Amino acid sequence: MTRKTAADFDPAVLKLFDQYVHGGIDRRQFLSSAGRYAVGGATAASLLTALSPSFAAPVVEKDDKRITAKFVEYPSPQGYGTVRGYLVTPANAKGKLPLVLVVHENRGLNPHIEDIARRVALDGFIAFAPDALTPLGGYPGDEDKARAEFAKLDPAKTRADFVAAAKWLQAQPGGNGKLGVVGFCFGGGIANYLATQLPELAAAVPFYGAQPATADVPRIKAPLLIHDAGNDQRILAGWPAYEAALKEAGIKYEHYTYPAVEHGFNNDTTPRYDAAAAKLAWQRTIDFFKAKLA
Repeated sequence: MTRKTAADFDPAVLKLFDQYVHGGIDRRQFLSSAGRYAVGGATAASLLTALSPSFAAPVVEKDDKRITAKFVEYPSPQGYGTVRGYLVTPANAKGKLPLVLVVHENRGLNPHIEDIARRVALDGFIAFAPDALTPLGGYPGDEDKARAEFAKLDPAKTRADFVAAAKWLQAQPGGNGKLGVVGFCFGGGIANYLATQLPELAAAVPFYGAQPATADVPRIKAPLLIHDAGNDQRILAGWPAYEAALKEAGIKYEHYTYPAVEHGFNNDTTPRYDAAAAKLAWQRTIDFFKAKLA
């Protein structure tokens, strides 16, 4: 069976799905609105299923011998108290390694983000991916349930959990003390946020993430590598103000907009994935981390 891509869906359906994923509409509203675009025997429900993630084929398997992976807990006194995360280290590593915090989308630590952490580790970094859903029992194994649970979190406490994660990771004895962060969607917003909160942060890479308040931009010390999708008007709408603030504050940044791709283009578990854009963005990300965290 040929895997579907974004080109197989009406742009209006993709827009509806983006609204659904980010809480703008609920499942009933998606199904009601998407039904008019269901053709050729498809239904609104089948459109939703086709657009939803499939975790059947990770890039790096859990038991890959080139890495060592485990779940650990870290303290977050200003957040939810104790948070669980996925720590991945290159096997047989020699010397101190650079550190990368991996921040998930708005569904918690799902199998895709675990896979991303393993990919980061294979490139020579200690990777750590916290699960913001820890206080609610952790990622529930179902994307719709995860999204619903995520909406129950206190945003201030969740942000504090990621600040605590960054500080915990930076202090790990196997690390060289140089910390970067990469995040996707919600996590991209957290990457931008952490850049405003952590003067010691050495690199931040937000993928299609919400921009920070312009008043906070002058606090950024880390160089930024920003990836956006050409068809993602929701996120791109905030870019001109962010860019102006970055320029005014003299912040070093690189910004890439990948033409004709969708929000979430790096996520290879969904039809919105774009292989060419994802490959280029990921290579830029790894090169950026290697240059800034050495």
